[in-house]
Amino acid sequence: MVTLEACPLFRELSPGELKTLRQAAQEKTFPANQEIFKEGDTGDGVYVVREGQVQISGVVGDDNRFMFSRVAPGEIFGEMAVLENKPRSASAVAAEATAVYFIPREAMLRLVESSPRLAMNLLREISNRLREFNRQYIEGVLQSERLALVGRFARSIVHDLKNPLNIISLTAEVFGMEKSTPQSRRVNQTRISKQVERISEMVNEILDFTQGSQGTFVLAPTNYRVFVEQLIEEMRPDIDIKSVAIELQSPPPAVTLLLNPRRLRRVFYNLIHNATDAMPAGGKILVRFIVANNEISTEIEDTGSGIASEIAERLFDAFATYGKAHGTGLGLSICKKIIEDHHGRISARNEPGRGAVFSFALPIHQNE
Repeated sequence: MVTLEACPLFRELSPGELKTLRQAAQEKTFPANQEIFKEGDTGDGVYVVREGQVQISGVVGDDNRFMFSRVAPGEIFGEMAVLENKPRSASAVAAEATAVYFIPREAMLRLVESSPRLAMNLLREISNRLREFNRQYIEGVLQSERLALVGRFARSIVHDLKNPLNIISLTAEVFGMEKSTPQSRRVNQTRISKQVERISEMVNEILDFTQGSQGTFVLAPTNYRVFVEQLIEEMRPDIDIKSVAIELQSPPPAVTLLLNPRRLRRVFYNLIHNATDAMPAGGKILVRFIVANNEISTEIEDTGSGIASEIAERLFDAFATYGKAHGTGLGLSICKKIIEDHHGRISARNEPGRGAVFSFALPIHQNE
């Protein structure tokens, strides 16, 4: 049990001030779970916990009740509304059988006005309370954001993995049928391999997205022309299957860039695969290069319908997807991260009467 004199807020009061405080204070008791005051009530006084515990909470956001603090013996609560002369902004409930000292507002204000030490102590108490509230609130918001992100992440992964897994399951059944011909088995084997490759790409995107460190991200001097020409030739068979033609409008510049080839390959793969997805009936991909201001810009243009206005502003955000039946929604955010890790920048635009254009610029390596 704590006396008023033992409360840190009142320790420095003079004997006369303590006498005035004792005369004004009223003792009150509350059983466990009883409400002491609620949000919107008049701020009619300050409370000091004599024994027990009080839980302070408030509604934050969409009717979510957030516990701000637990008030222990010797600590005060309810001081904000008294000083501001405004309705209570939080609720106080006895967490267990609790006894308190109640000091009416007018008496508390007279004491504060007459005692500079009390005013300073009260200011410190309010400052500490606000700091603690901010810390708890930020932690709570971050935790909620983490859980929301995990939920979106899990939904995206589960949704996208179900389709290829179902195809693999059905194809495996056909592959194992006694009446299956060698040709049919070869077709089914290819189909399973494609779905495994698709799952592998999704897993790689997830790993790339969750890679938070650049510790293993090594940039090495690389001939950009050799890199691009070899990569395009590797990708051409897959592009041709989708009835899409890819054309280099000019040879890639034979300049030296500091690259991580494995990571930059993923940028080309993601952007070109997105372009083929945007042209389900076939079309053309144009690749061009612009050298200016000690950097090289690579532009990849398709003949699809362009970037939908609904997604244009959040195109490079994680999980941003629109009008696609598959994909993790991570591809473009990964591209952005890779390009920025190369000290470059990436953007996208629509060309009037044409399709989408994705452009990324990388600095040209200067030999010292």
